[in-house]
Amino acid sequence: MTIRNRDQLVQLAKSQITEWTPRQLDEKRKNGESITVVDIRERDEWMQGHIPQSVFVPRGFLELQIEQHQPDRNEPLVIYCAGGVRSALAARNLQEMGYTNVISLIGGFNGWKNASLGFKVPKVLNEEQRIRYSRHTMLQEIGDEGQLKLLESKVLLIGAGGLGSPAALYLAAAGVGQIGIVDYDTVDVSNLQRQILHGQSDVGRPKVESAADTLREINPGVKVIGYQEPITSYNAFEIISGYDIVLNGSDNFPTRYLVNDACQMLGIPLVDASIFMFEGQVTVYQPKHHEHGITGGPCYRCLYPDPPPPGEVPSCAEAGVLGVLPGIVGSIQAIEAIKMLVGFGEPLVGRLLMIDTSDMTFRTLKVNRNPECPVCGDQPTVTELIDYNQFCGLPSSEPHVAETVHTNGHHAAEKVLA
Repeated sequence: MTIRNRDQLVQLAKSQITEWTPRQLDEKRKNGESITVVDIRERDEWMQGHIPQSVFVPRGFLELQIEQHQPDRNEPLVIYCAGGVRSALAARNLQEMGYTNVISLIGGFNGWKNASLGFKVPKVLNEEQRIRYSRHTMLQEIGDEGQLKLLESKVLLIGAGGLGSPAALYLAAAGVGQIGIVDYDTVDVSNLQRQILHGQSDVGRPKVESAADTLREINPGVKVIGYQEPITSYNAFEIISGYDIVLNGSDNFPTRYLVNDACQMLGIPLVDASIFMFEGQVTVYQPKHHEHGITGGPCYRCLYPDPPPPGEVPSCAEAGVLGVLPGIVGSIQAIEAIKMLVGFGEPLVGRLLMIDTSDMTFRTLKVNRNPECPVCGDQPTVTELIDYNQFCGLPSSEPHVAETVHTNGHHAAEKVLA
């Protein structure tokens, strides 16, 4: 095709489509109009800078992938390239696909910059990260942007036992930037049947140290913070604050109620799970968040308003547990955390996944938020952390012990382990 023929083709395309100036696009977005903006340049161009809140779809994949980003063919859809030529031709092609409100940006990204409008230069994966996480970045739902979110995220695990072990392994392998682990126990031979973070040579070692060594071997780029102490009402806020998501793998009711209440009060999502013999269950407690417009779902107290009488529910040490079961359930916890950190899929908010490995059945039960819940309800009555041992009918913590924990805070026991 000669230059003259190409120019004529571009002029013909522009006569058949709608074009906006960068200023027009900027004003419409400032006025709150919902507009999908798509950058169709090549990856190296995108990495040098792009319009904020735009999605990247290279020109060669536009017709194949556009429906993933804008399935409604009547909604405003702005296409831009470097100078407005490729986008004009692409806009006409999308019109032929049935998109009725597609717009080409005059001047493209260069015009946007020349108009002194702000642009974003993305962080990029280095070569080692690109190789390590290549199976993630191939997924449209994750890609480079989602992987970068994982690398910048922080997840706290309550417990480095049966549930915490597989969750920690897969979160580290996935590239979660910081993993916190709360566990004051040491490794026992009886743990090795299911707690795959630890090995024979770790018997007698603190679990947080054994876990850190294993996670370092899985992924040396992950930072592991160990909290070798019980989590209590006196240190819970200090430990949990700053994390994006909490995974609860504790095996006692006082800790379950404590972590639930603390996460609700701090507005941090909690991926909760439990196991018993051959059965397990997983759900996500999403606190309401006024700033982000999140209405929130039920919390642990909505499902279990009152703890069972002491001794009524046997522990795994008393009833036993299939060693493979926590591997399944803890892995599901890791999946739920990754989905929320990246922002794809539908998390288990308001849904309780129940697993019975004896007949390999999976059931999902709908769970509604209780408007009268004392923690997440419309008029909460529990607004600060309480004595959870006493709440669960167990001996209350000794005051001098509690005061010591409160005074020292978690920093005394906190270690950067990897």
